[in-house]
Formats: sequence, structure tokens, C-alpha cells
Amino acid sequence: MADRRLQVFHAVAKHLSFTKAADALFMTQPAVTFQIRQLEQHFNTRLFDRTQGRIALTPAGATALEYAERILALSAELDSRLKDMSGQLVGPLLIGASTTIADYLLPQILGQFRAVCPGVAPRLFVGNSESVQDRVGERALDIGFIEGDSHLPTLVSECLCEDELQLVCAPGHPLARQKSVSASALVKHAYLSREQGSGTREVTDHYLEKAGFAPNALDMVMEASSPEALKGLVAAGMGFAVMSRVSVTKEVSLGLLVRVPLSPPLKRQLTVVYPKERIQGGIVKTFVQFAKKRLEPLPGERDPARL
Repeated sequence: MADRRLQVFHAVAKHLSFTKAADALFMTQPAVTFQIRQLEQHFNTRLFDRTQGRIALTPAGATALEYAERILALSAELDSRLKDMSGQLVGPLLIGASTTIADYLLPQILGQFRAVCPGVAPRLFVGNSESVQDRVGERALDIGFIEGDSHLPTLVSECLCEDELQLVCAPGHPLARQKSVSASALVKHAYLSREQGSGTREVTDHYLEKAGFAPNALDMVMEASSPEALKGLVAAGMGFAVMSRVSVTKEVSLGLLVRVPLSPPLKRQLTVVYPKERIQGGIVKTFVQFAKKRLEPLPGERDPARL
């Protein structure tokens, strides 16, 4: 319900980039520029300084950002309250999810949720944990499902379940027959990693640091921005990876990959995030509760019929 120009301004102010704001809002860059120009004309003042390819908030822009955040929060709260008063779960639900969660955990949950609440129209954005958080912080998404805790102070994190990461390798790999693998053993072999910004990459780096190894101590031979690509590289014998155990269940059952627990175990939280100042509407609350029941415990640790 809030003025679209304010939503666009908020995204540009947060990213300090017209291009990144356009991506986050699913708009073209010229459309974003047009909205900002209209808002500046409305207030008869510049909101951004544009110099040498960079932008920065003017004093007027900084003031506008403070009010924009309050207005957008109130608008979202009004929208949620009125929908709740209708007693019906009807309307869009903008969900963000990290790649692992989106690929291996959410599809069945979304399908079952739609069967229970046919009036809700989910829309799923998939990216790494960092990009999902950023879009929730910009209010381009209602909620986000990420790996680990949020790095944004404007977001609330709520634990959904626990996920274990394990070493994944080809059946012929030297580590494939080990019952468990320590961090010291990892540095001796070629390593395939997720990209910077990935929740899996972040928690793996922290695990190594806690064990006394810098992340660059591993012989990283390649990065991949998706679990599917990473599995293909591992299966081709290019090295080992550290991945969520639920992401390789099918390949392990087919004998294409082997997963070996790390010692000590590497576990992380899967988390839902949403803006602090936003009151969760009925649709969001219902979906989070629905997902929680089906994510705890994770698939592979329970009767598959529950999914």
C-alpha cells in the first residue's frame, strides 16, 4: 500500500546502487531511476549525490530514509492487520530461501501448504543466505529462510531446525571409507567450495577457524554457486566438498557419492528471518508454523511419510 516510490528509494538507499536495487525489486534500472527522479521532483530536492559512478545520500536523503523505513513498516503492519481481520488466508506470500533450503526442503512444504491454503500465492526467490537477508531487509520479501543467523541488525532470527554438514566425496576418494574425518585431514585433499555469501561457506570457514585452520589452508580448486553443480564436480572426482547431508541423500542412495561425518560434528541452524518492526501477518505466521512442523527433525532423521 505504501507509495512505490518510497519502496524504490528505500532499496536504492540501502544498496547505494541503482543496479542492485533494480535486481532486488525485480525492476529494470531505468524504471528505478525514473521513480527516484519523480520522488526528488516531488520533494524538490536531491536525495542522492551522484559522483564518479557512485551515489551517496544527501542530508535530505538521510532524513527521507528514516521516514521511509517507518512508513513502510506501518504500511506492512496495516496490510497484515486488515487481512487478519478478514479471517481468511488470502494473498501473496513473498518467500526467500537459500539454495540448499529451496532445492531440498521447501518444495514439498510449499506444495502441501498450497493444498491446505489455496488462497495463498507463494512466490519464491532463491539465492545465497546473504542475498536473501538483504532482500528481506529491503522489504522486497516477507520472510527468508537462511542457513545460520542473520548478519543484519534490522532482522529477527528464529531457529527452525538443526542441519548437519558432512564431507561429501566420490566413492573412490581416499576419505570415502573413513568413519569420520577431522579438520586436519581436510587440508591434505583438493577442496570444492560454495561461493562467498553462502551460508554453507560461512559455517565451514568458522568450523575450520575453530579447529585452528585458516579457511585458505584448504587446497581450494574451484568454487560453485549451486549445490547441484558442486555435487557434479565431486562426483567427477575433482575433490571433496562440505555439504548439508540432506542435499546428497539421493546421490548417496544411488552410490554416486559418499558422505562422511566430520569430527567433531559440524551442525548449524536453519533460520527464518523477518524485519524487527514488522508484525507478522496471519499468512506469514501460518506458513512458518507449517514449515516448522515439517522441518523438525530434518528429512532422513524421521519417517519420510511425515513430509
